[in-house]
Amino acid sequence: MVSYRLDNMAITIDKQGASSFRKASFPVRFGTYSEIKTFEYEFQFNLKGEIKFIRGLNVDWPHPSESLKRTDGNDWVFYSVGTVTGLKGVREWLGEYYLPCLPYASNSLVEFNPFSDATILKAFAAWSQLYAGLYGIANRPAPAEVKAFTDLILHNHENALYEKSQKLHTIIGGRLSVLPPDTRHVDYEVIPLIIADGCLYHCDFCSVKSDQRFKPRSKRNILEQISQLKTFYGPNLQNFKALFLGNHDALGAGNERIILAATEAVKVFGLGHAHLNKNPLLFLFGSVDAFLKNVDELLAELNASPFYTYINIGLESVDGPTLQKINKPLKVSRIHDAFQKMLVVNRDYGNIEITANFLLGEQLSPQHYGSITELLQSVPDSLCGKGAIYLSPLMDSRKRPGLLQPFYKIKNASRLPVFIYLIQRL
Repeated sequence: MVSYRLDNMAITIDKQGASSFRKASFPVRFGTYSEIKTFEYEFQFNLKGEIKFIRGLNVDWPHPSESLKRTDGNDWVFYSVGTVTGLKGVREWLGEYYLPCLPYASNSLVEFNPFSDATILKAFAAWSQLYAGLYGIANRPAPAEVKAFTDLILHNHENALYEKSQKLHTIIGGRLSVLPPDTRHVDYEVIPLIIADGCLYHCDFCSVKSDQRFKPRSKRNILEQISQLKTFYGPNLQNFKALFLGNHDALGAGNERIILAATEAVKVFGLGHAHLNKNPLLFLFGSVDAFLKNVDELLAELNASPFYTYINIGLESVDGPTLQKINKPLKVSRIHDAFQKMLVVNRDYGNIEITANFLLGEQLSPQHYGSITELLQSVPDSLCGKGAIYLSPLMDSRKRPGLLQPFYKIKNASRLPVFIYLIQRL
């Protein structure tokens, strides 16, 4: 770690953050990063010199634990503790201490746009001023490490960051419209690797999945992505411990592609040797049909791999009329079968966790909510705790804060953890 003071800036290079992702009510940064502090703001950068976090240090900042974060998809997300919105119980309904406030339309229950707030806009202006100020000191005497660090930052101007995000989307074949809810455990910091496109069902309620027919990617394409992603992430690979196999039904891509992708990613990305300790994490979506196929061999291989694997299954409802209403082409019996299999897998495989999604919406019937409550009440005590249930607010819900009432009713009755699923893209 190198520390240096230049004018009103305190510069720290290669600062060591936490060695594992932890949930905390105060800001905790993970991995290795660099930082510039002024009297009013804290700016943090990844190992490629790209701006990652901005946090206010003065009394005007909404809350000392709140911050702005830039994603690899070039979105800025404001992490709120809920004080501005007056919302209580963020951790209870998200499973996290922070509410991600997104710059695009999503399914959040909270109508709050921090990106129109004067204090937040002032932080972006401060970042622009800092960037401009670094040009002014480029030719001044400074240690070689500081010079190299500021040069990295100056190469990552606004247009360059946008172009990099476009490069990422080109490599994987398009923007990811949704990440699995379990990626919250790594603050949505995942390397995306697409092994299949499209979806089996094309349900009417869904606004994030493509209209493409389901089609697995070729093995050659998967290997090409891995090679290009290694170059894209470069030195910052050491700050990743999680892989997302996409897109909407990677489980349906078959055992061979899943194992190929996971095995090569560990080797090429070095996920098993990341600065962040503990097992690397693997995330993927799965359809009910893909999950109910004979996947025992796949589960055994994943369970023996270096990964702790999360597989998220979209169940949506256990009420027949609701399934018809949303045009999900499955019988209630199939939903029940998938749920029971989820419980068995979570019991029998120590390194695999199956989670499931159901819907929230004011237009959904009492029978929909009652059947979910009854199902989650039936879980044996011995299986409690593993395998979260996520309730996803429908995008067209007009009174989203009112959906907390059925959410809490289900959560309080459930023998499994229940949280709200907020859709985030990459």
